[in-house]
Amino acid sequence: MRHLPLADPGTADHRSPGRFLWWLAKGQWRTLAGGMSFGVVWMCSSAVMPAVIGRAIDAGVADRDGSALLGWAGVLLAIGLVGAAAGIIRHRFAVTNWLTAAYRVVQLVTRHATHLGATLPRRVSTGEVVSIGTNDLSYVGNLMDVLGRAAGALVSFVVVALILLQTSVVLGLLVLVGMPVLLAGVVPLLRPLQARNLAQREMMGRLANLASDIVTGLRVLRGIGGERVFHRRYAEQSQQVRRAGVRVMALQSVLDALQVLLPGLFVVVVVWVGARFAVEGRISAGELVAFYGYAAFLLLPLRTATELANKSIRAFVAARRIVTVLAIEPDIADPDRAAIEPGPDEPLLDVASGVRVVPGVVTALVSEPPQDAAGVADRLGRFAAGDVRWGGVALADLPREVVRRRIIVSDTAAMLFAGRLGEQVDVHARGPRSLADALDAASADDVLAGLPDGLGSMVAEKGRSFSGGQRQRLVLARALALDPEVLVLVEPTSAVDAHTEARVAERLGRARRGRTTVVTTTSPLLLDRVDRVCFLEAGHVVAEGSHADLLASTPAYRAVVTREVEETV
Repeated sequence: MRHLPLADPGTADHRSPGRFLWWLAKGQWRTLAGGMSFGVVWMCSSAVMPAVIGRAIDAGVADRDGSALLGWAGVLLAIGLVGAAAGIIRHRFAVTNWLTAAYRVVQLVTRHATHLGATLPRRVSTGEVVSIGTNDLSYVGNLMDVLGRAAGALVSFVVVALILLQTSVVLGLLVLVGMPVLLAGVVPLLRPLQARNLAQREMMGRLANLASDIVTGLRVLRGIGGERVFHRRYAEQSQQVRRAGVRVMALQSVLDALQVLLPGLFVVVVVWVGARFAVEGRISAGELVAFYGYAAFLLLPLRTATELANKSIRAFVAARRIVTVLAIEPDIADPDRAAIEPGPDEPLLDVASGVRVVPGVVTALVSEPPQDAAGVADRLGRFAAGDVRWGGVALADLPREVVRRRIIVSDTAAMLFAGRLGEQVDVHARGPRSLADALDAASADDVLAGLPDGLGSMVAEKGRSFSGGQRQRLVLARALALDPEVLVLVEPTSAVDAHTEARVAERLGRARRGRTTVVTTTSPLLLDRVDRVCFLEAGHVVAEGSHADLLASTPAYRAVVTREVEETV
C-alpha cells in the first residue's frame, strides 16, 4: 500500500478518544463520504423494492394486467441492478476505509514512536505497542467500515417510514416509534460492555508484554531453570484474560441475541397489524405484501444500528489506548529557538562529570560502577538530560535531529532488525568499500564468511540467529559504517573473547583516525590502544592520562582494570 497522507504526530488530537476518532475520520472524509453515499443508494434500493412489488401485485396480478405487471417487473429489475452496483462500490469503499484507518494508526504510532526515541521503552511496555498494532487498529478500522452502512440504514429507515405514513398513519408511526424504542432496549448494555472490553484490553496488553519478555529472555530462563516458573505465571495470566474474555462475550452474546429477538418481535407486530388492516379492507393485498417486505427489510437497519453501537464501543476502547501512547512527550524536547551548530573541531564537555572529549582522538571512560560512564555517554548523545557543552553551545539548545546526525551513540542495548544483513549494517548505503572496512574494523569478517548468502542473508528478528558476540560485532560494524563526526561506544566488546577483542582494539583506532571517538570500557586491551583515558569515581573525573600512566599513578584505576583482567582469565 502507498504511504498514506498523515499529519505530523504533534497535530493529532489526542486529548480524548472521541476527538481522536473524529480527527481520524476527518482525515479520510472523502472515502467515508463515498462509502456513505453508495451505502444510502444501496439500502434505499432495497427499501423501495417492497413498494414496487406491492404495486406489481395490485396493478398487475389483482387487476390481471400483463403489461402493467411486465412494466413493474422491469422497474424492479432496474432497481435491483442499481442496488447491486451500489453495493459493490460501497463494499470497495468500506474496505478502503478500513485499510486507510488501520494503517494511518500504524503510521501515526510508528512515527510518534520514532519521535519519542528512547523515551518510549521507558514509558510504555512492548506488549502495549504490540496490541495497538494487532488488535486496536482492527477495531478502529471496523468503525470506519460500518459508517457507510450506518448512513444507509438511517436514510433507508426514514424512506420506509415516509412510505408507510403515506399508506397508513398507524403503521408509519409504529415504525417511527418502534425502531427507536427497540434501539433503546440495548442501550443499558453498552456501558458495562465498554467497561469489560477496557478491562480485557488492559489484561491482554500485560499478557503480551509478559510473552515478549519470556521470548526475549528464553535463553537466560533456560540457563537458570526458570522456564516452569514463567510458564506457570503466563498460564495464570492467560486464564485471567480468558475469564475476562468470557465475561465480555457473555454480555456480547446478550447483545447479539437482542439483535435477532427485537427485530423478530418487530416484524411480528408489523405483520400482525398489517394483516388486521388487510382483513378490515383498510389496505390492499399488495400493500400487505409490501408491509411484510418493509418489516423484513427493517431488520437490516436495526442490526446495522446495534452493530454500529458495538463497534463504536470497541473503537472507543482501542482509541483510549492509542491516545495514551500519543499523549507521551519525549523526555528530551527540542529547544524553542535553535542555536547555531558548533564547528567540526569543537570539544565536548560534560559539566556534571567533568569529562572533556578532545576532537579527533579516541577517549576512553572508565568507572566503577560502569553505569556512571554509560550515563556520561547518554548525556553526550542527549539521550538523558544534562549540561553538556559543544564548544560554546549548550547541547540542549540544538535540535535533536542535529545531535542525532552528528553524534552517534551505540550502546549494549542496540540490536539488529529483521531484513537483509547488508541493509542492516550499511544503513545509509555508503557502498561496499565502506561496509567492508567497517566489518574488518569490527572483526566481523568471520561472521560474514559463515553465512550462506553473505550480506544478502536474512537476519532474524533482533538478530536471534547470531550469538551475543557476533551480534555485538555487527552492531559495532553498523556504527563504524555510519562514520559519524562523533562516535560514542558503550562497552563495544563486552561479549567477545579476548583474541577478538584484541583485534577490535587494534583496528578501532585505525578506523577512527582523525575522528572523535568515546569508548566506555574497563578492558585493558582496549584501554591500551586509546589516546587518552578519563577515570571516574562517584560520577566525576578524578584522573586523566594514558592507560600506562594511570596504571602506575592511580591505585583505584588499577584495581578496576585488574579485576577486569582477573575475570577475563
